[in-house]
Amino acid sequence: MHPHRAALAVALLAAAVSPLQAQRRKRAAAPPPVPAAAPRLNVPVEYFTLANGLRVVLSRDTTAPTVGVGVYYKVGFRTEPRDRTGFAHLFEHLMFQGSANLGKLQFVKLIENNGGILNGSTRFDFTNYYEVVPTHVLETILWAEADRMRGLAIDKANLDNQRDVVKNEVRVNVKNQPYGSFPWIDLPMIANTNWANAHDFYGDFKDLDAATLENATEFFHTFYAPNNAVLAVVGDFDPPQAHAWIDKYFGGIARAEAPTPPDVVEPRQAAERRHSRVDSLANRPALGLAWHVPPRWTPEWFAFGLIDQILAQGRDSRLVDKLVLQKSLTGDISAGINWGLGNQFNYEGPMLWELSMYHDTSTPADALLEVVDQEIEALRSHPVDAATLERAKTKMRSQLYGIADENFGLGKLDLLASFALFDGDPARVNALERNFDAVTPALILSTAKEWLRKDNRTVYTIVPGAKSPGGAP
Repeated sequence: MHPHRAALAVALLAAAVSPLQAQRRKRAAAPPPVPAAAPRLNVPVEYFTLANGLRVVLSRDTTAPTVGVGVYYKVGFRTEPRDRTGFAHLFEHLMFQGSANLGKLQFVKLIENNGGILNGSTRFDFTNYYEVVPTHVLETILWAEADRMRGLAIDKANLDNQRDVVKNEVRVNVKNQPYGSFPWIDLPMIANTNWANAHDFYGDFKDLDAATLENATEFFHTFYAPNNAVLAVVGDFDPPQAHAWIDKYFGGIARAEAPTPPDVVEPRQAAERRHSRVDSLANRPALGLAWHVPPRWTPEWFAFGLIDQILAQGRDSRLVDKLVLQKSLTGDISAGINWGLGNQFNYEGPMLWELSMYHDTSTPADALLEVVDQEIEALRSHPVDAATLERAKTKMRSQLYGIADENFGLGKLDLLASFALFDGDPARVNALERNFDAVTPALILSTAKEWLRKDNRTVYTIVPGAKSPGGAP
């Protein structure tokens, strides 16, 4: 190309491009658009109470043609009689042994033969039974749950059989496992002083052996009455039809005299507690830490949920960053409020925030504890910056949504049933984000100062090694 023509082409190209470049520069200079407010968790809730006292929560979700059913009874580890440790868990097993119209294990077969899943669990403040089935099986499942609420088949053979099953479960899962009771049983037993919160809730074999058929019958009639329970239904169903079936199958079950609530008050801890035990099956030492947390639904309780996120949840948390990524003192940290037996939302009485970690024999537990102390003191001494707090709120929101979506909707069912059972208000699930969003750096600071005190702390260590011939460490 001729030089003059080439110069003209370059000029024309520059002229053609310049308006586009100017437009890009203008967009770059303008402030970014304000993002729309993030949508909050909005769970549909219908809540009513039958004449016999049964509380019912319905939440429709047509995402999949399945439905979850849960029955939550207000009886857990804290509720069992003082000389009957492990009885709440034993009774969970008995609930699958047959009822008036369903023989032994027929409830399980009914669910599984219809393509469903089921289970039950015993927690600090409730025992629950839950199923997920295809939508068209809902009426059958409501009938079956009502059948065992109305009349459980309790006889000596079932009691003896399930007593042995529970004892074997303790042997396999706790006594003959390295770290078997750590930290989920060990820490509460040392950190708490009220027997209701501090006993071995998996059960002492002497207490399990002493349980009689009369004990089991009395337990059932006291705690497994409709006025001590919540029925929750979530998923793809027709609410008016479900309401009618619930009236039909549960409405005629007789209520019982309400059990006397146990005293579960935990006094304010005023001195650090320490305990250590030798575990002959462990191959590495372990460190467990616990702090009592603020009462549920207080501003400080929401602040502590965010403190958990800042200190111990995820690779960006302060303790994981220092202990795992920077100093390699441990490979991982497990932490949470009500850790190991649920989450921050599905309990009622006093609760602990727990940390647990495993480390090399060459690393003393005090080396890990020193780092924990440094990070906690930093949180107790200086307000967190806005970015840190916002990230904690984002992580909490993600955790909350994860809970709501887990296990085919059973996570959402668990939140609704828990808030109905403990607070009489399942719609509280839709207020959680708002309460977390209201937490300020000043509230984080004041909460950390009061609740992360060293004299509110329990330190528990596991030492690997052989036990003495007498069985004591």
